[in-house]
Amino acid sequence: MAAALRSPGARFRWRARALWGGARGAAAGQQDYDLLVIGGGSGGLACAKEAAQLGKKVAIVDYVEPSPQGTRWGLGGTCVNVGCIPKKLMHQAALLGAMIRDAPHYGWELAQQTPHNWRKMAEAVQNHVKSLNWGHRVQLQDRKVKYFNIKASFVNKHTVRGVTKDGKETLLSAEHIVIATGGRPRYPMHVEGALEYGITSDDIFWLKESPGKTLVVGASYVALECAGFLTGLGLDTTVMMRSIPLRGFDQQMSSLVTEHMAAHGTRFLRGCTPLRVGRLPDGQLQVTWEDLTAGKENTGTFDTVLWAVGRAPETGSLALDKAGVSTDPHSQKVLVNAQEATSIPHIFAIGDVAEGRPELTPTAVMAGKLLAQRLCRQSSDLMDYDNVPTTVFTPLEYGCVGLSEEAAVARHGQEHVEVYHAYYKPLEFTVAERDASQCYIKMVCLREPPQLVLGLHFLGPNAGEVTQGFALGIKCGASYQQVMRTVGIHPTCAEEVAKLRISKRSGLDPTVTGC
Repeated sequence: MAAALRSPGARFRWRARALWGGARGAAAGQQDYDLLVIGGGSGGLACAKEAAQLGKKVAIVDYVEPSPQGTRWGLGGTCVNVGCIPKKLMHQAALLGAMIRDAPHYGWELAQQTPHNWRKMAEAVQNHVKSLNWGHRVQLQDRKVKYFNIKASFVNKHTVRGVTKDGKETLLSAEHIVIATGGRPRYPMHVEGALEYGITSDDIFWLKESPGKTLVVGASYVALECAGFLTGLGLDTTVMMRSIPLRGFDQQMSSLVTEHMAAHGTRFLRGCTPLRVGRLPDGQLQVTWEDLTAGKENTGTFDTVLWAVGRAPETGSLALDKAGVSTDPHSQKVLVNAQEATSIPHIFAIGDVAEGRPELTPTAVMAGKLLAQRLCRQSSDLMDYDNVPTTVFTPLEYGCVGLSEEAAVARHGQEHVEVYHAYYKPLEFTVAERDASQCYIKMVCLREPPQLVLGLHFLGPNAGEVTQGFALGIKCGASYQQVMRTVGIHPTCAEEVAKLRISKRSGLDPTVTGC
């Protein structure tokens, strides 16, 4: 490529022919594509497959550096391998444990002790993940997307160098390039022993043996989800958090999430920060932390320390400067515009690696597909990042879409916001006499009729399934009056959303007492 583009005439001829299907193999050993996607996660795969289906010559490069603990995995990115999929399956394993405890109330006569087998669960989860890895390889082959298992870095604005694990180099060039490299968990490098003795979400789902007594450090959804299923599987679990849980989410809902977890066995060390981790002669880990409120140090012993203190974008090894791609100096994420374009118009970034984008699989997938359609001149639609629904898969699930109460008040003012809410008891909790103290719903609306719905927050069983349907209504501009005219499906938890009659402003008791 470099040799072929030295003269202005050659550069002009190459550019003219390379617009979606021009000259190939401009340099010896180099392969040329219409679209090159860097990153084999959900967003990158969606973009590559969509462009190939629309007739373009597409390549995708993906390479997973092993975690500091040596964990490695296959094609599919964070969601498939060390995120959504194994997380939801282990969450389901914990929910089954709760159902087993409910079963005798419904007449099922079970043995008193029903131990959980971590090894058996982990093997089943990991086998499913491996089947998804294989499925992605097959889909790429079927769509004639060329897959390279190489570590990529930019040579210039149109060329990427890829290196295999045994050091073999490949040059790839493309008219358009998409960066979709996602992110990896951060380690608290200021904590002595953090790297040597701790694991992250990159490792927890691939452990062959139970992590045992576990300290989860962090207050993110990753921290609470992992702590939740570990507790649900019967493991002694503690969460250490420096400040507030679920930052960026509605804080009333976040408090209810942690209250429920604490009431069901997860211990919380609040206002604490770790100082060092060391290994004792018996193999256990000794953790020393500072209690910021009391101003003193404490220690405890654990079998596993799981760091869940945030994620960092995978941009460091891409040599973005050689392509002229700008990043945010604080987050190191790639700066993009509404078209997902970077500072270089033919280079794009989607998913977790892009600044200002939700770190969610479905948004990356849709953004990737829409980008491919625009590049193939099949559509001009842009990704809409407003009112994106999501769910936190804690033991009591929290689903939400739209604005939090705090964000609505900050945007519109307290006097212009009306919040309707209710505490309710799922029918399935009644016979088993489960505690429903934290089952709660609130709808954040504009106060002025017709009271446009700004946000919906649902805490209870199957929160994702409930929130998904209402997300469509909110996306379409639903009003409070329209929701109230929606007939609920009885008896369900979801119908409680269509029965929210009590406003916070009224001061009335929001507890649901009957049908």
